[in-house]
Amino acid sequence: MATNKELLSKGVKYLTGALPLLFIGPSFIHNAFMNQQNVWHYLVLGFGIAFCITAVILSFKGLQFIMKALFND
Repeated sequence: MATNKELLSKGVKYLTGALPLLFIGPSFIHNAFMNQQNVWHYLVLGFGIAFCITAVILSFKGLQFIMKALFND
């Protein structure tokens, strides 16, 4: 059973892109809740939620590509 190197590298690239977002998103959300008196509270909270959703989507797609590479679907 051979591994598809192109799909494997594509999956790793997706996971590499998701890794910083997994830390940035919760940091933005925490910052938004700590500074609720600020005018930009909802904007920062929206960015944090968007970063978290993007991280989950990129992680899912990366794992999906890696599974396709390993099991030749």
